[in-house]
Amino acid sequence: MMINRRLLRVKVLQSYYAYIKRGNDSLTVAEKELKHSIRKSYDLYFMLLLLPVEICQYARSRIELASQKRIPLHEDLHPNTKFIDNRFINDLEDHPVVRHQVEKYKLSWVQYPELIKSLYLVLLKSNIYLQYMEGIETGWEVDKKFVIDMYTSVIALSDELYMSLEEQSIYWNDDTEFIFSMIIKSIKKSKPGHLYVFDGDQVFKNEDDREFTFKLFRSVILKAAKYRQLIEKYLENWDLDRVALMDILIMELAITEMVEFPEVPLKVSFNEYIEISKDYSSNKSGTFINGLLDKITEQLKNEKLIQKKGKGLIGEIST
Repeated sequence: MMINRRLLRVKVLQSYYAYIKRGNDSLTVAEKELKHSIRKSYDLYFMLLLLPVEICQYARSRIELASQKRIPLHEDLHPNTKFIDNRFINDLEDHPVVRHQVEKYKLSWVQYPELIKSLYLVLLKSNIYLQYMEGIETGWEVDKKFVIDMYTSVIALSDELYMSLEEQSIYWNDDTEFIFSMIIKSIKKSKPGHLYVFDGDQVFKNEDDREFTFKLFRSVILKAAKYRQLIEKYLENWDLDRVALMDILIMELAITEMVEFPEVPLKVSFNEYIEISKDYSSNKSGTFINGLLDKITEQLKNEKLIQKKGKGLIGEIST
């Protein structure tokens, strides 16, 4: 399982924003869109996982072409094959889960040959490549470390890559940083003979996560008007129309989670949405949302509308 609750909350926020902007979706249609958005995160994971394989294949093709020159040079006939023989990349290329996902969801970089070429040329000039190719140390772990360096020093820094991802899917704009971090975690956990690859067919970790996601989405839509009135009450000298829509939606989601999910610690819900606001709203939004939610939470606790159940949670509703 790859997607954690932070990303699930973000997906709900994005889908809720789209639902509000479109204005005429049914709840059923909106829920399908939310599920599709989550599924696309896995597509991005496997697309980015394919990049070292694609770059390696391109390197092989260049070596083959060089050997077929009419008058090949010595280095054309005796190339350093350490990169194209990288054990981790070769294992990744043959991994059954990767192959299954690529075939099932038709994932490919075939339409972006210039991107693969560009990434290869940047890699070729990088210090990590030169040190790797000239290094005397060999082995699977050495090859694995090089692939991690490829991602952090070359792939994740490519503006061209981000442009191509934006062209391919609107769902990938905000996921890339998180997916890169999950890829690095996957690689670090991998061992010779056992690559750690997330199962793209298991969208949710468990039934609790699936229920959390759709209950949060449905509840905020059904109770948005009630919670918006609560927000407006504490705006004091502010007009609701002057508050950024994203700030309002983040607060509505935060209130919904605190009220509707007795098993989730209040502090967790509060902190999660403050963190999300830092990425999805203005620089000052975190402080603004924090102050407003603090007042709203106190009222909800006083009115016994926030009821926490479970070990270690009951005490946090005391005022």
